[in-house]
Amino acid sequence: MVKVKLFILILILHALSTIEGKADRLESYNVDKTKVSISGISSGAAMATQMHVIHSADFMGVGIVAGVPFACSGGNLVGATACMQTPSLESVSSFELLTSSGALFGNVDSTYHMRHDKVYIFAGQSDSVVKPGNGPNIQRYYNHYTLHSNVKTVFNIDAEHCQPTDNYGGTCNVLSKSNYLNNCGYNAAFELLNWIYGDLKIPEAGKPLTGQLKTFDQSTFFHLSVPITYSFDNTGYIYVPSGCVDKQTKCKLHIALHGCQQGRHFINDEYVKHAGYNEVGEANNIIILYPQITPIPTNLNGCWDWFGYTGSYFDLLDELPVSPN
Repeated sequence: MVKVKLFILILILHALSTIEGKADRLESYNVDKTKVSISGISSGAAMATQMHVIHSADFMGVGIVAGVPFACSGGNLVGATACMQTPSLESVSSFELLTSSGALFGNVDSTYHMRHDKVYIFAGQSDSVVKPGNGPNIQRYYNHYTLHSNVKTVFNIDAEHCQPTDNYGGTCNVLSKSNYLNNCGYNAAFELLNWIYGDLKIPEAGKPLTGQLKTFDQSTFFHLSVPITYSFDNTGYIYVPSGCVDKQTKCKLHIALHGCQQGRHFINDEYVKHAGYNEVGEANNIIILYPQITPIPTNLNGCWDWFGYTGSYFDLLDELPVSPN
């Protein structure tokens, strides 16, 4: 039953949908299936990497903010802590071997799907939670599979562990434990989306959003259990730009994954409203999907599973729990 943990993202991805009314089932929108991307911060970045690597045929780009390399944790908290704090001890070549062998046996999408994908990597110079040395390790990992010219790195900003914005949050190089949103004078949401899609319009500062920010019922994707079993909240969010509401325009889709202690259980909709994605989506017809994780006894901080709290199948390359089959 661990399949449900990541399977929900695949269901959401292939449904390419949003909702009407209060939290309810998703209905389809006019989305270009070749323009689907994913990003995340911290544990969300780790999950975004997992989803991108495992399902590279479905994603054309990934944004990684304060993340770690694929398969870095070894499936346990001790390994996860070592990964975050001592990137110099990481064996990137072993992560590459796991990925390539998984693809060989058909447990992940063929790695050639990553060849032309766009990859954005941000690592803050003052990050005390996920040490900045992880940035170059992620770069090295992706350089093994992706055109080097398609990998963008931002390692020169004096940022703590945060989602960097240009208009909201605490001091850039100070750990903001209340929400992990820091005003760095740098709009990471725009920069990563612009790198992935290219030639995006810069959002106008202070311009009111005219699209629809709504909730949706995540429990509709769970048939033999309830969301909390796998640390999923009952409710997720979605932002539908005004240009996508009538379903006449073919729009892009981006999945934005919050970090630990950033889900609605901890900070309500603060990440959803202030991470910077909605403004970029509104200006460029990109639907933004925000799945939500909530704490459980084995996941007190409401993190995405990159260290095995849902079970040993969380990212094992020979038994990946994300197939809809």
